[in-house]
Amino acid sequence: MRPMSFGQGGPSWGPGGTSDNGNAPDWAALAEASEARARKRRWLMIGGAVVATLAVGSAVAWGIVSTNRSNDAGNKPADQLPSSADIPSEEKTDQPSFASTSAPPPLDPNDFIDSAAKDKAPLGPDTLFPGKTLTMGDRVYKKGATSSTKDCASAARKGLAGVLKKNGCTEVIRATYYKDGSAVTIGVAVFDSKAQALKAKDEYEDGTVVSLPGAGVPTFCRTTVCRTTANSWGRYTYFTNGGRTNGTDATKKDTVMFALGDDLQQFTFQQIKQRGEAQASAAARG
Repeated sequence: MRPMSFGQGGPSWGPGGTSDNGNAPDWAALAEASEARARKRRWLMIGGAVVATLAVGSAVAWGIVSTNRSNDAGNKPADQLPSSADIPSEEKTDQPSFASTSAPPPLDPNDFIDSAAKDKAPLGPDTLFPGKTLTMGDRVYKKGATSSTKDCASAARKGLAGVLKKNGCTEVIRATYYKDGSAVTIGVAVFDSKAQALKAKDEYEDGTVVSLPGAGVPTFCRTTVCRTTANSWGRYTYFTNGGRTNGTDATKKDTVMFALGDDLQQFTFQQIKQRGEAQASAAARG
């Protein structure tokens, strides 16, 4: 028997698995052929596994690419996104429409106190000087007598009487306030127009309103030196006459008397101004 040969140039084998000379089988050749077939099967198996792995890898990669492509619209640069005109807007429901309106201009309170034609609110001592006291800041004054007259000249002295009559005064309303031996009477002269009131104030040179005693206040400022003032607002001109109630002359050292006169003028101005504001507000409400 010849020694076995492991691929070193032994005789080739035919399909029958025997040698050409018809002798006993060449076991070495058979073994080599069997080993060759086994190696071929192993390579086929390895090759199939590699192909399968590549196929799976390709499928996963394709799945990732497909997923990315499906989201391309969300990852595009801004210049490639659709314009706002191409994006469908939310459905809008019909909203009620209103005609544009504008508020009327506010009414001027001065229009109501500048003329008797509009100044129709109740007028008298109780409306101009309500209550029993006057409080201005921390200062409190008591109210004395009040009066109203259509005979304007009778409520004035000297030159003021003629001025009131000349310019068409229709009424003079007076009130007296007092404190610590000082008293001041204020007289509000009423006219039909602002022009008349201003003219009366400008023409006033001498005289004053007649001081009004009573209700706890003795006669004052009839024969003594007293302080007098004059102002106007709208169709109203108001005058003060203040001094001591003990019958002596007033001086610049009478701080209570000066404060009372100033406070009474300020209060009267506020009352007239508020009168205009109240009538303007009422007219605006219709």
